[in-house]
Amino acid sequence: MNKNKFTLKVVAEQLGVSTATISNAFNRPDQLSASRRESILSACKKIGYHGPNKAAQILRKGQSNIIALVLADNIEYMVSDPVASTFIQGVSSVLHTHQKHLLLYAGDSVSVLDVVDFVDGFICYGAPQNKKLGEELGALSKPVVTVDFDLEGRPAVNIDNEDAAYQVARRAIAKEDRVAILGLRLIDSPTTCRIYDSPLLDAEQAISHRRLDGYMRAIKECGGSISNDWIWHIPESGGNFSRQAAREVLNASQRPDTILCMSDMIALELLHAAHELGIDVPGELKITGFDGIDEADRSRPPLTTVYQSSLEKGTLAAEKLMVGTTTSVVLKTEIKKGETAG
Repeated sequence: MNKNKFTLKVVAEQLGVSTATISNAFNRPDQLSASRRESILSACKKIGYHGPNKAAQILRKGQSNIIALVLADNIEYMVSDPVASTFIQGVSSVLHTHQKHLLLYAGDSVSVLDVVDFVDGFICYGAPQNKKLGEELGALSKPVVTVDFDLEGRPAVNIDNEDAAYQVARRAIAKEDRVAILGLRLIDSPTTCRIYDSPLLDAEQAISHRRLDGYMRAIKECGGSISNDWIWHIPESGGNFSRQAAREVLNASQRPDTILCMSDMIALELLHAAHELGIDVPGELKITGFDGIDEADRSRPPLTTVYQSSLEKGTLAAEKLMVGTTTSVVLKTEIKKGETAG
């Protein structure tokens, strides 16, 4: 017989036992003696039967003890990012306490409907790149908690990105400063570049645009202005993309006095490039970051940045999903003064 055609009834007939005995051997070992259970499992193994179909069991019970964490980007990038990985750690700690399992799901996937029948709920970290995913999440009957963006009718965990960016920028910018911004995912481009006249991506949802709004407000209050050719788009935080932006802005004909970075990873690459060029920070150049990762404290000089607790974000999002709360929360941030902003 084709092993894929095994049913509980067929296996029970072959072994000469009841279907309940087979089911108990796999799912309720307390109902059988140890020797009886071992005998049943050994016989099943010999004929190539490895237990009831898990997917079918989940559909019958309506519960899998699996929570899907929908990430804003591909999984490889997200787990290597210190902010995202800390968030995932927070989620995992709560799910472990509740004896739940975690499924990582890429936000650039085609549809969450592929897994909806096999998970008990969704935590969505960042607005998915694929807008269809956001629409599907909003329509699901299962619980959904969003983080760093809002979905109508769903509880959310956020920070005030605009105000935090404004506060750190106001600390750095002096009157008549030339200001540049190293932004993160502002336009639709796979390469590092200045934004010029390109349309901004997801201006209503993306946290990068809320941070840009905060920077713009601070620049205006200081009596300055900034054109789009002094705003860089960086497709991924850190790495070669950030290094390229750092080289371009530091080698500009009129180097800025202050550079506002939308992540600590970008700011640290900029700080390293400034050291290589012999540029004194903060004497000749002021730099700010955003996120408050551990590496920001260990830089020389220590980075002036916005601190947000990604661990708390993760634990709170998971706790909200576990208890089924419908309320949203905006977590506090703080400015880490550092020494890179003067």
